Amino acid sequence: MMDVPFLDLRLLNAAHRAELLDRLARVVDSGWYIQGAELAAFEDEFARYCGVPQAVGAANGLDALWLVLEAWKRQGRLRPGDEVIVPANTYIATILAVLRAGLEPVLVEPDPLTCNLDPAAAARAVTPRTRVVLPVHLYGRLADMPGICALAAAHGLLVLEDAAQAHGACLDGRKAGAWGDAAAFSFYPGKNLGALGDGGAVTAKDAETARIVRALGNYGSHEKYVHEMEGVNSRLDEMQAAVLRVKLPHLDRETAARRRIVAAYLAGIRHPSIRLPDTAGLPPADCPWHAWHLFVVRCERRDALRQWLERQGVRTLIHYPTPPHRQQALKGRFDASLPITDRIHRSVLSLPLWPGMTDEQIGHVISACNAFDL
Repeated sequence: MMDVPFLDLRLLNAAHRAELLDRLARVVDSGWYIQGAELAAFEDEFARYCGVPQAVGAANGLDALWLVLEAWKRQGRLRPGDEVIVPANTYIATILAVLRAGLEPVLVEPDPLTCNLDPAAAARAVTPRTRVVLPVHLYGRLADMPGICALAAAHGLLVLEDAAQAHGACLDGRKAGAWGDAAAFSFYPGKNLGALGDGGAVTAKDAETARIVRALGNYGSHEKYVHEMEGVNSRLDEMQAAVLRVKLPHLDRETAARRRIVAAYLAGIRHPSIRLPDTAGLPPADCPWHAWHLFVVRCERRDALRQWLERQGVRTLIHYPTPPHRQQALKGRFDASLPITDRIHRSVLSLPLWPGMTDEQIGHVISACNAFDL
């Protein structure tokens, strides 16, 4: 029986092995491992890729979100206790960053079709204390940024994109990370642009925000042993920056490969109980503006479907089995009823999706889904 892994990182990295080893050897031989030439070059290249003036490396995606919020506090644009609108079905890291910054997350139900932040629901959640709207490009699908930016403009809100899963997503020539006032990216190994360890970055339109983010992540310092603010240690190291520089030129090609797989899934999976991602308004052949970090279907008998696919050799994951408001870490903090979020988390299942999947593997996933026994 054919085995289809959910993700084959070893195979993905093998495609870049020679260049990775050469670049890493150069870092080793340089004797400079923190805040050196590789990081500076990557920040410049990633900023140009995203179409923004500033990019600053960070230790991970959670830190990147927190660094932006904390920078805005230092600029006087936010105060402790200000409200931040967040989609309720995000990964918990989004909410943890808000809490860590001393701000109040306001959970809003997502659009039930796209699973992304619903601008209309967000508008209903705006209060006199609201200062930030934080859309998450969940599963690598670009949120309704025109609608969210219009909402922000109407109410004088800052926009912080959680683009941890959306490297390369693009609408009307504008990439994820270039829509809001700032954005946070993760380079966790399984991401579309993945390091060989943890890593993250902030993109920002405002030079002062970027300057403060850089200082905050370096113990509050721009100059060695001179500390102008209380900071933390959250830096993207030279090794990971070098890895990301090798991979960044291949990102668009690998994203195109993801889109081809998604197009095959959308055309081929026809089981009446398996709900495919909503593609309203997208050209059905290639769904051009999403990065498709994950291909997430929904099924009321999700666990039975997952067990069936496992028996067919198709490995799956659940993103995510428990919504944040039901996690022990946040118990008692949110008392709102969130039925759409609960329903999404009970029904979602992520199918294999990675550049390098063979036509046979793609066909096997489609056949296994269609043969699911009700």
